[in-house]
Amino acid sequence: MLRAFLVTLCLTLGLHLPAVSADTPPDVLARTTSQEVLAILKADKDIQSGNLSKIYQLVEAKVLPNFDFNRMTQLAMGRHWPRATAQQKQLLVTEFRNLLVRTYATSLTEFSNQSVEFKNFSMKPEETEVVVRSEVRQPGGQPVTIDYSMYKTAFGWKVYDVTIDSVSLVTNYRASFANTIRQSGIDGLIKTLSTQSAKGSSQPAPAKPAARPGA
Repeated sequence: MLRAFLVTLCLTLGLHLPAVSADTPPDVLARTTSQEVLAILKADKDIQSGNLSKIYQLVEAKVLPNFDFNRMTQLAMGRHWPRATAQQKQLLVTEFRNLLVRTYATSLTEFSNQSVEFKNFSMKPEETEVVVRSEVRQPGGQPVTIDYSMYKTAFGWKVYDVTIDSVSLVTNYRASFANTIRQSGIDGLIKTLSTQSAKGSSQPAPAKPAARPGA
């Protein structure tokens, strides 16, 4: 499930256009960027050959701006989030971000001519939270439905959850996080995320420190 999310992520919201403004509607952002991503993946031989160093650079520069990892981590932590100290919250965001980015970067090399179809979308002018629905079609396989939960910020629309075939990424991690916290506490979860992140790549690329939660 996570691998499917990470592979298809690059086809929909992986890159943001330099000219995109904060007022760009979420569906337009997703549809337009998907076209650019597909073109880059088909043309970039280094990524296709598995150059992790270049892939990490691509992820850091182009993928991260479209996601709110602070909110994703807070939702994944659920009722345990208020129990964490400010330092633990920062570490949780950083390690969760590292885990997703490293796994995504590795999975990016598996791209093989998938295509994306976006569903009809409508929203009211005053809405600040929406779901952009899409379907990923892959040669020789069943279509995969991908729904992006997004909310409007001062810097444009950001993703805070991804639902694949009716399974929420945040909800899925919430159950896993809760189980780890019951067994070894919040510090144990931080250590587990760090270990999983390190296993995600043979060439780990240290992430920049996460912004302070709530910033």
